[in-house]
Amino acid sequence: MELKEYTIAELQSMMNTGEMTSRDLAQLYLERIEAVDKNGPRINSIIETNPDALAIASSLDDERRNGKTRGPLHGIPILIKDNIGTHDRMQTTAGSLALEGHIPPLDAFIVRKLRSAGAIILGKTNLSEWANFRGKRSISGWSSRGGLTRNPYALDRSACGSSSGSAVAAAANLCPAAIGTETDGSIICPSQTNSIVGIKPTLGLWSRSGIIPIAHSQDTAGPMARTVADTAILLGALTGVDARDPATRPSGKQALRDYTQFLDKNGLNGARIGVPRKMIGTDKRIIRIFESCLDVMKQKGAVIVDPANMSNFKKFGTTELEVLHFEFKADLNKYLAETKARVKTLAEIIEFNQKNRERVMPYFGQEHMEIAQKKDSLQDKKYRDALARNHRLARKEGIDATMRKYKLDAIAVPSGGPSWPIDLVNGDASNWDMDCTRPPAVAGYPHVTVPAGYIFGLPVGISFFAKAWQEPTLVRLAYAFEQATRVRKPPEFLPTVKLAI
Repeated sequence: MELKEYTIAELQSMMNTGEMTSRDLAQLYLERIEAVDKNGPRINSIIETNPDALAIASSLDDERRNGKTRGPLHGIPILIKDNIGTHDRMQTTAGSLALEGHIPPLDAFIVRKLRSAGAIILGKTNLSEWANFRGKRSISGWSSRGGLTRNPYALDRSACGSSSGSAVAAAANLCPAAIGTETDGSIICPSQTNSIVGIKPTLGLWSRSGIIPIAHSQDTAGPMARTVADTAILLGALTGVDARDPATRPSGKQALRDYTQFLDKNGLNGARIGVPRKMIGTDKRIIRIFESCLDVMKQKGAVIVDPANMSNFKKFGTTELEVLHFEFKADLNKYLAETKARVKTLAEIIEFNQKNRERVMPYFGQEHMEIAQKKDSLQDKKYRDALARNHRLARKEGIDATMRKYKLDAIAVPSGGPSWPIDLVNGDASNWDMDCTRPPAVAGYPHVTVPAGYIFGLPVGISFFAKAWQEPTLVRLAYAFEQATRVRKPPEFLPTVKLAI
C-alpha cells in the first residue's frame, strides 16, 4: 500500500473500516524510514526506532477488534525527540555520547499520556545535541550520537533546530505527527523551515518531567505535524497536572483535553490581529509573503491592526541567556541525579566531552556548558533579577501590554526565512533578521507557526502568538488561515535549491 500523507483522522477511518491495521501502518512507516531516512535521500532524522513498535501495534489492534478504542490516537505511530524519556528498550540521550545507553527509570509524563491514549511510540528523532545548548557555534540538527539531519526540501540546507529530526520526520512523511521541545525557537524554527505546523504551548500546559532540561522557566514540549488539526489532536491528548512538574498546576483550570473543537474555517472572521512592524525584518521576499498572508486574513474577516509594535522585544536577549545558563546547571544536575545516568553532573559531562573531543566535538565546542558550570545556585541575586526582568519585559510590558493596548486576539509575524546552507566549518548562519520566537519563549506564552509560502522552493512560515493559555484562539486562527491558503507542498528531497535563471 502506498503511504500517502494521511492525516490522523484519515488513518483512523481506514483502521476502523479494516482497510488497514495499526500493525500495517507501523510497518509501512518503518519501511519508509528505512527507505527515505537511512537509504535513499538519507535525511537522517531518526536516531533510533522502537524494537517493540510492531508488538505494541498488534496489541492495539486486538483492542480495536474487541470494540475498544482509546481515542483519536489509538494505533497511531508518533515519533518523539531524543531528549524525551522512555522507560523501554530505547535510549534517551539528547543526542549526546555522554548519555549513550541511558534508559530512564520512568517514562516522561507526556510519554505516559501518549501510551495511555493508544499511540505507538515509533522511535526517537535526532536533534541539535543537548537541544542546541552546548556550543556557541553549533550546527542545527547535528548530534554526536545521531549525526546530521538534513532538510528534505534541499538536502544541503539546514533543518534548523533543535527539534530538527521531529520536523523533518513529519515533513518527509515518516510519521503522521511528532513531538519536539522548545526553550527558544526549537519547535517554531524547524517547523517553519520544513513547512509543517508547530505549536509551542503555554509553559505548564504539558509537563516537562522526564525530559532532559535546559531551563525550567522556558522549556516545553509541543506537537509538530503537517496540519493544524493533527497538532490540535496531540495538544489535547497530552495535557494534565503532574505532581512532578509544579508548572502544570495552573493547567488544572486552564487546559482542555480536546482542542479540535476550535478547528473553525471561519475562525478569522472578526479576529483582531496585531502586526508588530518592527519585528518583521527587512527581507522584501519575506515581507511580500507576509503581506499576502495579511490580505488573506482580511478577506476572511480579520481586523488587521497595523502597526501594533512591542517596544521592548529586543531588550532581554542578554538576560535571557543569563537565566538559561543558571537554570541549565541546576536543572540538568537535578535530572541526572534522579535518572541515575552514567554521568552524574554537568561537570562530568564537560569532562567526558573533553576526553572524547574527536568524537564529540569535531565541529564546535561546549562554551554554553562551561559558562553554565561557573554559575552559582538559583538563589543568586543576578539570576533572580534577570528572571524578574525577563518576565516583566516579555509579559506585563511586552505581549500583555501590546494585546491590551490594541485589543488583540493574537499577534502575527513571519516565523523566519528560507533555510541557510549547512556549514560544518562555521556553524549556523541564519539569514533573516526577525526575532519572533524570543518574546513568547521568555514569557512562557503559546506560539503557533503555519506554512505560508516558499522562496526558491524553501519554506517560509507565519506565526501567531498570544497571552498565556490562549491555545484555543491560536488553534482557531491557525486553522482558518491554513484552510484559506493551503500552500504547503511535500518535499522533493532535492540535492540543492532550484534557482530560477
